[in-house]
Amino acid sequence: MTTKAMQAFRTIIAPQLASVGLNALRKALIEDDHRLIQGCTTSPLPLDALMECKVEGGCAIGYAGWIGHVYQTVGEVSEFFERVCDDPDCRYFLDWYDESPRAEMRRELLAEIDVILATPRRAA
Repeated sequence: MTTKAMQAFRTIIAPQLASVGLNALRKALIEDDHRLIQGCTTSPLPLDALMECKVEGGCAIGYAGWIGHVYQTVGEVSEFFERVCDDPDCRYFLDWYDESPRAEMRRELLAEIDVILATPRRAA
């Protein structure tokens, strides 16, 4: 993971995810859950006509919101994603996440999550 991507995840994104969301994401990375997707926020895509549809998959942040924070619709997960990624520096993580080979992304993001979960923190 690039330094800027790691910094964005550790300082901007992860503090906004509850431990339950990080743990859900961790489990998905370990198990290579097919619902953890790259290249888009949600499946189905976050199009106006699909905002009330049930989520079938999500990117790292979308997945954490869907499984961990229990948002169910494309609209809810999209709103969660937008709140978490409001900072322009989140793009460093998002670009790395979307462009990395899946095995590399899983290994490196899992290592980051393990560091974060091992560090005492406030609940999100």
